[in-house]
Amino acid sequence: MLTPGHARPPLVVIAGPTGVGKTEVVVHLAQRLPLEVVSADSRQVYRRMNIGTGKPTPAQLAAVRHDLIDVVDPDEHYHAARFRSEALAAIEAIRQRGRLPVVVGGTGLYIRSLLRGLHPAPPGDPEFRRALEEWARGREAFALHRRLARVDPEAARRISPKDKVRIIRALEIQHQTGQPLGTPSHWRETDPPWALLMVGLTMPRPLLAQILRARVDAMVACGLRAEVEMLLEAGYHESLSAMKGIGYRHFAWVIRGRLTEAEAIRLMKRDTLRYAKRQWTWFAREPELQWMDVRAAGGLEGAAEALAKLIEQEKLVG
Repeated sequence: MLTPGHARPPLVVIAGPTGVGKTEVVVHLAQRLPLEVVSADSRQVYRRMNIGTGKPTPAQLAAVRHDLIDVVDPDEHYHAARFRSEALAAIEAIRQRGRLPVVVGGTGLYIRSLLRGLHPAPPGDPEFRRALEEWARGREAFALHRRLARVDPEAARRISPKDKVRIIRALEIQHQTGQPLGTPSHWRETDPPWALLMVGLTMPRPLLAQILRARVDAMVACGLRAEVEMLLEAGYHESLSAMKGIGYRHFAWVIRGRLTEAEAIRLMKRDTLRYAKRQWTWFAREPELQWMDVRAAGGLEGAAEALAKLIEQEKLVG
């Protein structure tokens, strides 16, 4: 049984950029400690989307239980508030089974919403939205995104210039609250209710860039195009939020004849590297997080061993 040396229940969070080895490390860690995983990945919640989201393999899922993978269909809406509710329930269930809950993922918004809670978002403002639409009409392409960049540069970096719905919502929240999306006023708690260990896995950026480029090639070789074709044939249009993820939108454009496969692969690599950079920036602002260089720790198994020692030192397990 799990017998931590704290009055508060234990929680471990393993975060970091895509491709750094979070899943592999936690699988090695599960060989050392009694744990179960709560996935904090905004793409792996979708069923039928396996290759492009980098889901754990069947062998990895057999090695350690993962919650919050394959939760919804691609045409369903999934958001941070729902993740928080379901993650809290999963964490409690893991504790009741006498195991250590470990949150693993790279979606910073999900992790922050879990640790700090979200204030209810302000309601929609139809009049303000109509005014934005009117203002944008007749202006150059991406005028709304440039407007967002002036009032909320961080949100503009996270939101694609083509994602009009999210751009308008970010402008709406800034208009109603007077503050950018994601500022501390949007978070309910500053003191998580757990004995928390939050570790960010990292490695030298040139090395991760090499890994990520190879990962894209591997996804293509494993049948990413066929996976996207299957989704489109099943009626999941490329305009869906789930289908706008890296790889899915690129190969939807290939299938629609808008891109060559070579160009799609080039753009996938570019966009994956940009996404990893945004993840580093996000997690660098988390006060509880301590970084661990996977290479300096001796690779994936070495990082798992170092994590196990940290967990024991923090008395999160008996």
